[in-house]
Amino acid sequence: MIKLQDLTKDYGELRAVDHINLEIHDGEILGMLGPNGAGKSTTLKMITCYFEPTEGNIFVDNYNVLDNSREIRKMIGYLPENNPLYLEMTVYDYLEYVAEIREVADFKHRLKEVIDKCGLHGVISKPINTLSKGYKQRVGIAQAIIHNPKILILDEPTSGLDPNQIMEIRELIKELGKEKTLIISSHILQEVQAVCDRIVIINKGKIVADGSADELKSNIQNKTKLSLELIAPENEISELAEKVAEIELLSYENVGNNVIKAVIEYDNKQDKRADIYQFIKSKDWTLLEMHREFISLEDVFRNLTIEEGGE
Repeated sequence: MIKLQDLTKDYGELRAVDHINLEIHDGEILGMLGPNGAGKSTTLKMITCYFEPTEGNIFVDNYNVLDNSREIRKMIGYLPENNPLYLEMTVYDYLEYVAEIREVADFKHRLKEVIDKCGLHGVISKPINTLSKGYKQRVGIAQAIIHNPKILILDEPTSGLDPNQIMEIRELIKELGKEKTLIISSHILQEVQAVCDRIVIINKGKIVADGSADELKSNIQNKTKLSLELIAPENEISELAEKVAEIELLSYENVGNNVIKAVIEYDNKQDKRADIYQFIKSKDWTLLEMHREFISLEDVFRNLTIEEGGE
């Protein structure tokens, strides 16, 4: 388990990370979301022992970063946002070089496992500078797992990739998540939602939300929005809010041929769909469609990170 305790990092007068407390359990795939400059990368660099905290500590199993940084580094594989590749080397030479630094005992055996895992069979003898961005990311992930760490940290792992490359790296991350604890930092919401079990949103150096995507959306949304499409007289639509208790008619429009599109809202604590249906039936209107409008992770993110008073 990884435990962040009152973790704080200052750069002069700027507080980049502000007393973060967080526990990450073995086998979790944790996503760190936040706008640029929120403190995500700084937090990761402290976990990897690249930065020392200004205050607080990080515990990994029985070790802490202040007293046992070398032991913790051995347990972690890290792919920074700027992939640390030596472009003039071949893939084989580069992985061999990293393996020597990491003191990997049986390099040939481990190399075969990593090549299989990262799909590098066709490029192992090629210079890294000849590879596509997607393959360079695969090599970056390969160097991060060459020593078979129990924890893997990926900072913006799909940045700059095309849609096909993103899908390939996403599938690789999911596979790695079956056997390792993963921490992924990103400002791309779809990326985190697609691969992570749990999401932490950081803003201005503080954790502002923590949970699964569904939990985060549920915590933000305390009302249900319902979209209706029905055939009814336009001048009678307001009766929905007048005759059905505890609902609010937010908007409606006539889209032609007496077809009305309406949006209503009510408290999450009760389900008013049956009452609405019965009222429509009693009026002899024709219900064409009724569905809930769910809040998106993008809405949650904006709600928690947008600056007060503007964009």
